[in-house]
Parts: sequence; C-alpha cells; structure tokens
Amino acid sequence: MLAAFMEKLRSVPRKQWIIYILLYFFWGLGMNWFGQEVEIAKFTYWWQVITCYILYMVPISILVKDYSFFTQYAYGLVAMGVLEFGGYALGTSYIYPGNILDQWFGEHVFALGMSLFFALYFPVGNWAVNRIYFTFERK
Repeated sequence: MLAAFMEKLRSVPRKQWIIYILLYFFWGLGMNWFGQEVEIAKFTYWWQVITCYILYMVPISILVKDYSFFTQYAYGLVAMGVLEFGGYALGTSYIYPGNILDQWFGEHVFALGMSLFFALYFPVGNWAVNRIYFTFERK
C-alpha cells in the first residue's frame, strides 16, 4: 500500500508539484495571517505553514485528487481532524480566547469547526492546482 502511495506521488509532474507547493504555502501564510488578524487561531511558529500545508496537506491532496469532490472532502475531514486535534492538544496551535467562532458555536466545538472548514482545502486546492497547471500546459 505504501508503494502505491509513493508511486502516485512520483507520478505527479514537477510543474504540478511546484504549483501545489506555492499555492498551499501562500494559502497557509494567508490563513495564518487572517487567523491572527481576526483573532481566531494561529500557528505557534511561522514555519508550521511548511510542515502543515506543504509536508502534510500537499501529499494528501495528491493522493485524493482523482476522487469526487465529496470523497476528497471526506478524506480531508479525517486528515484535518487529526491535524487540528493534534495541533491544539500539543499546543502548537493557539486558539484566541473568546474568538468569534467560540461565540457563535461554543468553545467545545472549535477543532471540529476548523476541521470541517479546512477539509475543503483538498477538493478546492486540487481544483485550483489543475486549473493553473492546465492553463500553463496549454500555452
């Protein structure tokens, strides 16, 4: 099974890898900045954008990219649930007390809400990467 995963990752063209890495990196920086600006949540260290968005989310995106939107979302939900739970449990992510999401939904569902939102990254990210990649390939 691991060999099949590795083969799928190796089969992605170099240009597409670069698009994934750049898109997810800047997306991660933007979301971390936004989370701090509106005081929802933030990474404890800036470099976590690299570990979470590039080293964790990009390979998962590639592994699920051939599935339907909803299947990608379902796999993304599991992946983000693990990431969100782990980040808050280990203290590598910081939740601003009394943030707007806590006010709207209650403080006990924060990680679930973040997982539900960020699971959209997988189908939306794959769609965006494909649009960008095929735009460059046509030229």
